[in-house]
Amino acid sequence: MIIITQPKATEEQIARIVRRVREFGLDAQISRGATRVIIGVIGPEALLREKPIATMAGVEAIVPVSKAYKLAARDSRGASTVLVGSVPVGGEEDVVLISGPCSVESREQILSIARIVKKSGAKILRGGAFKPRTSPYSFQGLREDGLRFLAEARAESGLPVITEIMDARDLSVIEKYADCLQVGTRNMQNFSLLKEVGRSRLPVLLKRGFSATINDLIMSAEYILSEGNMNVILCERGIRTFETAARYTLDLSAVPLLKAKTHLPVIVDPTHAIGLREFVPQMSLAALAAGADALMIEVHDSPDLAKSDGDQALLPTIFDELVPRLRAVAAAIGRNL
Repeated sequence: MIIITQPKATEEQIARIVRRVREFGLDAQISRGATRVIIGVIGPEALLREKPIATMAGVEAIVPVSKAYKLAARDSRGASTVLVGSVPVGGEEDVVLISGPCSVESREQILSIARIVKKSGAKILRGGAFKPRTSPYSFQGLREDGLRFLAEARAESGLPVITEIMDARDLSVIEKYADCLQVGTRNMQNFSLLKEVGRSRLPVLLKRGFSATINDLIMSAEYILSEGNMNVILCERGIRTFETAARYTLDLSAVPLLKAKTHLPVIVDPTHAIGLREFVPQMSLAALAAGADALMIEVHDSPDLAKSDGDQALLPTIFDELVPRLRAVAAAIGRNL
């Protein structure tokens, strides 16, 4: 359930409410809005039903939350904006371009691509230093060297960095270099990893598992939120269906559904979904029209030589030509890019 405070509730009253909730053996998560504070109560609700919380000074209402996810539910707070470095993701106005190669392959490569995507309009740099691959013999990433190259690219370009975490044992080293942790599709239900990133100071970009339902994705986000990290971004990246013409099926209905069910920013990765370079622009435009708060689009200056996923990466010239079209769609739906 959630506790809604009165508009003029003092900090002392709010602290007293939180203290009382915790005295009952429950956890309390505070969310501050423009006029009210919402306190999400985590734990068996029966413990609170008979307690005199509703009569405490500063309490306006207690609202039961029937959904299995308490902290992710849109009822628990207004739409969230998550800062990746200094770049806000979410909200009603701005859409963000996240771009870069699938894998960091060398210092020169990531510095070059960072310059290219920034010039075209990207606000955040993506690149994998730890790569989950289907085959154990495929390129697995440059690990800490790759992270250092990403940090150097950030220093030169000013673009904050998103990179994937696969193993909780790598968290401390990734936190030294990155601005946002990406939990990939194969780890969406790695609950031990979700708990660890839930205790991180960095925001988390959580990708939908390719066989996961929308409810599965939200419950995975709930694991992160329940550990205290409220800075979670949801990512639709395509799901596995009976169709084999494309790599996956991009489920754009997930965007409005997730926005209706949760307060979390929702972004789309059309690159991994379609898996075919020639169709990434069309799906990017469609994702923006569906309401995505950001797009994650892979760009590589030599995709034929890429060590991973070269078939789906856009050439810099194609990315540069796509951005004005994306801006036109954003303007048509009342947003900025």
